Amino acid sequence: MYRTARKVAVMGAAGAIGSNVVQDLLSCGVASRIAMYDPYEPGLKGAAEEILHCAYPDADVSWTTDAAEALTDASYVISSGGAPRKEGMTREDLLLGNCEIARQLGRDIRAHAPNAEFVIIVFNPADITGLVTLVHSGLSPSCVTTLAALDSTRLRAALAQHFDLLPDAVTGCATFGGHGEKMAVFKDGIEVAGVPLAEILAGRAVNGRTMSPDEWNAIKDRVRNGGAAIIKLRGRSSFQSPAHQSVAMLKARIECSAYPWPCGAYFADGPYAHVMMAAPVTFSTLGMTAAVPDGDDEDVAALQDSYRHLCSLRDEVIRAGLLPPVADWTSLNPNL
Repeated sequence: MYRTARKVAVMGAAGAIGSNVVQDLLSCGVASRIAMYDPYEPGLKGAAEEILHCAYPDADVSWTTDAAEALTDASYVISSGGAPRKEGMTREDLLLGNCEIARQLGRDIRAHAPNAEFVIIVFNPADITGLVTLVHSGLSPSCVTTLAALDSTRLRAALAQHFDLLPDAVTGCATFGGHGEKMAVFKDGIEVAGVPLAEILAGRAVNGRTMSPDEWNAIKDRVRNGGAAIIKLRGRSSFQSPAHQSVAMLKARIECSAYPWPCGAYFADGPYAHVMMAAPVTFSTLGMTAAVPDGDDEDVAALQDSYRHLCSLRDEVIRAGLLPPVADWTSLNPNL
């Protein structure tokens, strides 16, 4: 019934994302053995009780306020255990506080789950918290990723709404680089009902509708501010979509199957060296392998701008003492 009986540690399980991750792991038949961790005991106990009341068959669900207990023997880790984004905040406003949490998580993984096969970091700014976790965990970059799908799924939804089509009619949507207001929204590769977006922007209609360059720019802005829009509408940050896509990522890793959206990946060299950023990936028994995103000149220029922004955030974290200088990373994590 379940894809794996190996242990999944869900960190931040009392929160909306974490508790939904647990529910999705079970509802989607991905994992049956789950350790729920959160330092907030009343909320954690309440979330665990609700999961038990769902009466999932063959489910082995435990809960603990001890991170070491949750992580011991875990093959997989999904962490949403950072401070949430609130109205008026950017993802970067959470930078230093959540990077402290990420540093401790990395140290805890090193101590208690050194053989973890796949770690997914969800809490913002995920590109940087994921990088901090990776460096301190000692794990291979093929074993640590960040949730990076939502900007791309938001792009697909926005285009489908514009053309009054079902979302599946829109293919090839991807945002690369940072998961923030500096993300690179690629147009190369997008098709709407089989029609390349470039042709649509040149005047071709789809489903009786056209799209001007100004309308495309408005959609890009809408995607970049998609998280803020959810907060304004719901009074809290997204939780259903990040939980579901985190579980979908883990399912793809367990099955070594295709995952259609970008994932956060660390690049050790090349034009985007020493950052973790959204990129196309494949999964195998060896873990995750990333490719450098490919697009037209405009797309690549946006990606380079996003990379420079990620480097500035990374360097701010280094100055704060939460990461060592880049040249010292391999002494802390030889897998880098």
